[in-house]
Amino acid sequence: MSEAQDLNNADAIIDDSAPVDAAVGDDAIDDANVDEEIEAMKRRVQEMEEEAAKLKEMQAEVEKEMTGQAAVGDREEADVRSIYIGNVDYSSTPEEIQAHFQSCGTINRVTILCDKWTGHPKGFAYLEFADAASVNNAMVLSDSMFKGRLIKVTPKRTNIHGFNGRGRRPYGGGYRGGFRAAPRGRGAYRARRGYYSPY
Repeated sequence: MSEAQDLNNADAIIDDSAPVDAAVGDDAIDDANVDEEIEAMKRRVQEMEEEAAKLKEMQAEVEKEMTGQAAVGDREEADVRSIYIGNVDYSSTPEEIQAHFQSCGTINRVTILCDKWTGHPKGFAYLEFADAASVNNAMVLSDSMFKGRLIKVTPKRTNIHGFNGRGRRPYGGGYRGGFRAAPRGRGAYRARRGYYSPY
């Protein structure tokens, strides 16, 4: 074989290999572009997940605030229909208080407040009517005689959690005094009274 033929064959080999090298280079560039697109998509998905988590947290906070406001609104609405009864005899029962105010309107609930340490009544009670108009009817019974005592009747005020009537936090002075024994002749421990519902 002549030298000219050898050179032609060599050129052919070189020419044949050139397109192969170009194709390999293009594939590498395409792979790099695909990898970059995948990474960009992953970053975008992560950003979307973080945004969704933030939105979920904000929604939970809004729902919590709305629930709290609804609870306060319900309490205020019940307080509009309620009265405070002061100077109540310690032996009074919810049934007796209900009977005394029965003529004022339909009663939903009677609450006699008791000392949490001794269980003894504190000498006042709350009464909730079914209708706010009944509160005015009950005011007529202020200074009326109930079990030998003149009771005081006023509309119940809505308490703000954490503050007393003078604008300061309650229980500032802590608990004072010790355990008080039951008076002689009154019997031993008196059962604690709670809510009473006639229905």
